[in-house]
Amino acid sequence: MPTHIFGIRHHGPGSARSLCGALAQLHPEIVLVEGPPEADGLLPLLAQPGMRPPVALLLYRPELPRQAVYYPFAAFSPEWQALHFALANGIPARFFDLPQAYQLAEVLSSELSILNQRPDDPASEAPAESGAGNDQGNAKRKTQDSEHTRRSDPLGWLAAAAGYSDGERWWEHMVEQRRDGADLFAAILEAMAELRAAAPPDPNPLEARREAHMRQAIRAAQKEGYQRIAVVCGAWHAPALIDLDLAGAKADAALLKGLPKVKVQATWVPWTHGRLAYQSGYGAGIESPGWYEHLWQATAAGMPPTEVSARWLTRVARLLREHDLDVSSAHVIEAVRLAEALAALRERPLPGLPELNEAVQAVFCFGSTLPMRLIHAQLIVGETLGAVPEATPLAPLQHDLNREQKRLRMPAEASWHDYDLDLRKPNDLDRSHLLHRLDLLGVRWGSKGGVRGAPAGSKSTFHELWRVQWQPELTIALIEAGVWGNTIADAASAYAQAAAAAAESLPALTQLVDQVLLADLPEAIEPVMQRLNDAAALASDVAHLLDALPPLANVLRYGNVRNTDTTAVAHVIDGLVARACIGLPGACAALDDEAAAAMYTRLLATNSAIALLPNAAHQASWHAALGRLLADAAPGGARPPGIHGLIAGRACRILLDTGKLSADQAARQIGLALSAAGAPHAAAAWIEGLLRDSGALLIHDDALWRIIDAWLAALPADLFVPTLPLLRRTFATFQRAERRMLGERARQGRASAPAATGLDADATYDEARAEALLPLLAQLLGLGA
Repeated sequence: MPTHIFGIRHHGPGSARSLCGALAQLHPEIVLVEGPPEADGLLPLLAQPGMRPPVALLLYRPELPRQAVYYPFAAFSPEWQALHFALANGIPARFFDLPQAYQLAEVLSSELSILNQRPDDPASEAPAESGAGNDQGNAKRKTQDSEHTRRSDPLGWLAAAAGYSDGERWWEHMVEQRRDGADLFAAILEAMAELRAAAPPDPNPLEARREAHMRQAIRAAQKEGYQRIAVVCGAWHAPALIDLDLAGAKADAALLKGLPKVKVQATWVPWTHGRLAYQSGYGAGIESPGWYEHLWQATAAGMPPTEVSARWLTRVARLLREHDLDVSSAHVIEAVRLAEALAALRERPLPGLPELNEAVQAVFCFGSTLPMRLIHAQLIVGETLGAVPEATPLAPLQHDLNREQKRLRMPAEASWHDYDLDLRKPNDLDRSHLLHRLDLLGVRWGSKGGVRGAPAGSKSTFHELWRVQWQPELTIALIEAGVWGNTIADAASAYAQAAAAAAESLPALTQLVDQVLLADLPEAIEPVMQRLNDAAALASDVAHLLDALPPLANVLRYGNVRNTDTTAVAHVIDGLVARACIGLPGACAALDDEAAAAMYTRLLATNSAIALLPNAAHQASWHAALGRLLADAAPGGARPPGIHGLIAGRACRILLDTGKLSADQAARQIGLALSAAGAPHAAAAWIEGLLRDSGALLIHDDALWRIIDAWLAALPADLFVPTLPLLRRTFATFQRAERRMLGERARQGRASAPAATGLDADATYDEARAEALLPLLAQLLGLGA
């Protein structure tokens, strides 16, 4: 038979080992591999230095890069080994699956048909079932589920018939652990043929078209004169590629005629083991790529089967020791014996991953599951990142990023890496610019966090802490961003200008200004600032003015460190602060609870922003606005019923903390807010605004304690019960130690509050006995007689 069908499982080291042996014995004249024909021109790159799996073929539509598909390859993938065998022996190799130009076009057509389907279309809803029809419907659904399982997971169907828990275990023991490989592919072909014969026709036309194109590709190779043709495909497709008669050729040609087509580009991209795992969502993934790589390396090194388990458990022991967990050589020996005993009890030829995991958990971890999570992440799955050669065709933006990563010594890695950047150092400053530019373009390589060792809310301007981790899908984001320019800097600058022109709100513009300055985009600063000036001059919504201030204050804070001219920003801030202070009392009137909570957040952010500004006039204007707000909230104020207690309470707290309100004045304001004339829920909101996130004020201010204590004691029972949850919400924001101290003080009772003289007025004292102690106290204190 000139055509030899090798049905394999994607990413199976046993399949790869048997396939390499079969190809070496066959000496084929051409190798056809299941994959996209658009990537045939990229196959020579496999033999170039710098190509290191795991990698993936990326095929995408240039005008719509989000419509893309990946074809991952690991070192233990049979397709990868077949291609390497062909290249190493000078044998032609081709991909022969249905081109992605057709498959992506069909996906697009399906999406459009779903969007165009109206909700009132009878075809969009299944007929209702009731009464006796329900039993028939349930039976029908069960039949359909079993048929779907037979097609979507044929290995699981065979595993269930053989008494295995899942297809992964069945395949590992029946294929991955085989060493002879005798008649392996003939057995696979026979098993898949039986499954396909028992399964009904697939309603999805795409699979039929794929197999039709595969048969056409085999026929084309035969017409070219090739006699020994090796066909490497998924095991499920193998039985469909045997019948190549003339009648079948006509049917296949009719099935492929007139298919829609789109333009597609292809390239190689680095991949990770984590993306090969089932958790990544990749349909042809495997549960344990790290374990499979270990099996393949053992095969490549000629390791005897009996040593595979011992080497794996040695790696596990080394990993646990690196994390300060005690594991000795004796533990490894006992774990090997236990794994082999479990395999014998289960009639397995060799210990598989389940037996090894059970042995590790019992011997190394003493039954605990916590170390198993580390083993799963670091070894069973692993985070190996592949690499592609420099000759790989990449978009200009990708080339520029590669150059920047080399220049700044920031390699792309599969595991996360922390960078603590000192912005006073030129290299760290350039790193910050690159990460901010990528973030602006939507390429989320890094996420910015707090400063290492700095307390929460730290205002450090010389350090940035970034956590970076490269993900394969970032390549798509880079390709999408390529429409803005050929370098990271040019693309970010063009995107910023376009975003400024399209921005409709002042907060969005101020946030953009912050990003532009952090990213150091001088060409974009002038047009973005001009757009900000125009928007600020027309803005009248106080909420928008308040939202706009914090980002601009952040710009001024970073300006000196980054050597950025912030004169235009300071001019905009002057106008924003003036208008915000004038309109603040009116904007805080007549707010419900939800709107008051939003305004409360703005109040805190604006207060922090103005505190950062090196302008005493701005701070004075802000404090004056808060004073007017507090006066309006007091009984008899300009807006007696209108200022929400949450806002008024926080205004009082800010003025008290900054010294603009004395303790006596603050006590008077609190007393007015908690007077009997006010509603209890309004008083509770006032207390929340005053005390949220800080119980220290209540602990150390005796006058405030007595005022709140007296107010609570005076509440009648019918008002105390509904008010209590509001107060508990406030106290829940206190630190645990603060709540404990407040509880102890409340337990002692009201008599524990110190009086003005420090003495209990109702107590009687023996003055003669007290005077007798005075000389001794004077001597102890060194005051003389």
